[in-house]
Amino acid sequence: MNNKIINDITNYIFVEDKPEKVDIIFMPGSSDPTIPEKASQLYKDGYSPLLLPSGGVSVKSSKFGGVKIKQDLYNKDYQSDCEFYSDVLIKNGVPKSSILYEDKSGHTRDNAFFSRIVTDENKLSIKTAIVCCKSFHARRCLMLYQLAFPEAKILIVPVDCYGISRDNWFKQEYGIDRTLGELARCGNQFVGDIKKYLSI
Repeated sequence: MNNKIINDITNYIFVEDKPEKVDIIFMPGSSDPTIPEKASQLYKDGYSPLLLPSGGVSVKSSKFGGVKIKQDLYNKDYQSDCEFYSDVLIKNGVPKSSILYEDKSGHTRDNAFFSRIVTDENKLSIKTAIVCCKSFHARRCLMLYQLAFPEAKILIVPVDCYGISRDNWFKQEYGIDRTLGELARCGNQFVGDIKKYLSI
């Protein structure tokens, strides 16, 4: 594939910001503990007083997908992404009082908009936020959390998961499938939003 095409896709999908102090850290759910581990470190480094893990069960299987790595450390019978992430946060030194919970969502759009419901219910005014997510998931997370929190500055602090990074996604079939899948979703999942924005 043409290097310019690879570079353009990479720069679009693999969004990354330098962390800054924010009001809250959001975590769209998955089965990989490296995301809440990263969020725990951001918390301990003083970047945010609050964390909000989000995720219920898979819309495909109707259950939690199971811990992908470090099963010896995170070995409870988790019922949701949120429960799993919360346990990882606590085991990595985050107090329960700093964790909010959203355990009903089944996909990324719901992660963002259900998290908005949680912050509103807690009467929180979110002006700045970090989204900690899979690196190949970064652009779609940014778009959806911006839609859910249009008044906020959203930063992306990603984690490389499943062996996929901005430097190697195009060198392996799995990385190509996941990354180009995200590229497609960043178009087809936002058609209604764009038309609404443009009043079409």
